Amino acid sequence: MSGMFTRFVEPGRLALITYGPCEGKMCTIIDIVDQKRVVVDGPQSVTGVPRHMMPIKRLSLTDFKSTIVRGAREKALRLALEKDDVMNKWAETNRAKKIKARETRKNMTDFDRFKLMVAKRKRAGQVRLALKKIKKEGGEWRPDPWNISECIAAA
Repeated sequence: MSGMFTRFVEPGRLALITYGPCEGKMCTIIDIVDQKRVVVDGPQSVTGVPRHMMPIKRLSLTDFKSTIVRGAREKALRLALEKDDVMNKWAETNRAKKIKARETRKNMTDFDRFKLMVAKRKRAGQVRLALKKIKKEGGEWRPDPWNISECIAAA
């Protein structure tokens, strides 16, 4: 039964808001209104999302769930999130890291983009020198091109 669906719409489920004024923020499902709508809460002090009703199609459910009762108040929700360490677990996922990286790139200034370009050129030069040295020695070993430290260590 490994193929069974596990991300159910239930109170305590952590979700990512995909559309609207709170887009890109995390929220927790508090209550189910009907088949298409739920009540979500950040809580505001943790994620910046106030308690409001939202269509399910504007949410992206995650694997994380905190243990709260249906219709829990903000204080109970905040304590449950801290107890279950849900927000830290979410921050460690690849999906959260990609969202954070996308946000960082979006907020870069022109000078930040220039510094990034210079750093990429410098790194590419170091990799090129390392590969040239290996090729000159006649070595058949090929470093993993995605592992930069392996290429530089080979130089």
